[in-house]
Amino acid sequence: MEVVCIETEAFYSLVEQVVERLHENKTANEKWIDGAEAMRRLGIKSTTTLQNLRDGGSIRFSQPSKKIIMYDSESIDQYLEDNAQEPR
Repeated sequence: MEVVCIETEAFYSLVEQVVERLHENKTANEKWIDGAEAMRRLGIKSTTTLQNLRDGGSIRFSQPSKKIIMYDSESIDQYLEDNAQEPR
């Protein structure tokens, strides 16, 4: 058995990078995401704002049952692209 020693700061930095990469891969591969993930991607904290985007047709959604609303991750990415400002 081989033992590898690294500094505590380097270890925690490595763990954070691994967790972040796993999270990115998980969400990057999902076509439909929940409201919390949609809000995180859009950078909003208000469910009312998310509802306004949904009701206004700015982002696609699916409602398989009354209490479950899923959002199309591609439409969220497209919404962000459409509203991106070019540098001056």
